[in-house]
Amino acid sequence: MSVCPFPALYLTHGGGPLPLLSHKPHAHLAAWADATLCTVAASSVNSSCVCTLGGAICLRLKLPPPRNDIRLLWLAQRVSELLGAAGVKHQQEARGFDHAAFVPLKLAYPAAEIPVVSLSLLSSMDPQAHIDVGKALAPLRSEGVLIIGSGSSYHNLRDMLGGGMSMVAPEDVKQQIKVFNTDLRAALTDGRHNPEQREQRLAHWEQLAGARRCHPREEHLLPLMVAFGAGGCSAAEVIYDGAIGDYEVLSFQFG
Repeated sequence: MSVCPFPALYLTHGGGPLPLLSHKPHAHLAAWADATLCTVAASSVNSSCVCTLGGAICLRLKLPPPRNDIRLLWLAQRVSELLGAAGVKHQQEARGFDHAAFVPLKLAYPAAEIPVVSLSLLSSMDPQAHIDVGKALAPLRSEGVLIIGSGSSYHNLRDMLGGGMSMVAPEDVKQQIKVFNTDLRAALTDGRHNPEQREQRLAHWEQLAGARRCHPREEHLLPLMVAFGAGGCSAAEVIYDGAIGDYEVLSFQFG
């Protein structure tokens, strides 16, 4: 199957189930996810499958309960083939989705009629390895599959929960987020950089201003690496520049 390639997306998915629970600080993000993902899927008559990335600590294919859907079986096998060809050790496992996959897809596709295969992260937490996983999966974009890296461009729970559920941020935290987002945006969107330069900057993300203050652990940023690799290491387009309460977050599109 060959179609006009889908982009690869990196989405900020918000805090757990809160976007589904009418949590006021998540209202704008939830409305955006609903509208935007539906628009992307509708852009091709062959928008038949979705592959999302983000979750646990070792790379496993996480499948929903079997539903005799040939598209789901094909997608799981195709993902396995591509990972195997790239030398990525993996295993298939039947299990449910974590919130990184479930929440944005529930908002966009409440009927759950699109087959989804979800991948966990590599336990190494190696940025370059996740970029390489994205490169391995890139052919799916021309085979009717939308690749989504689901995470968060800002993820410091100590800071976020310090202000309670209202998501109010101190001024110094807001400034740190602004500095990091500015550096991240420049690293990904500056058309003067070639793909190799963008890849090097992203592989060494810890060198970005305020990186570890915004990501004490990198599990919510690593899906960005996969989407970037799947999108051909192309310059990104910022598709969401908003906030969860006082916490500015970004989402990107590649390819």
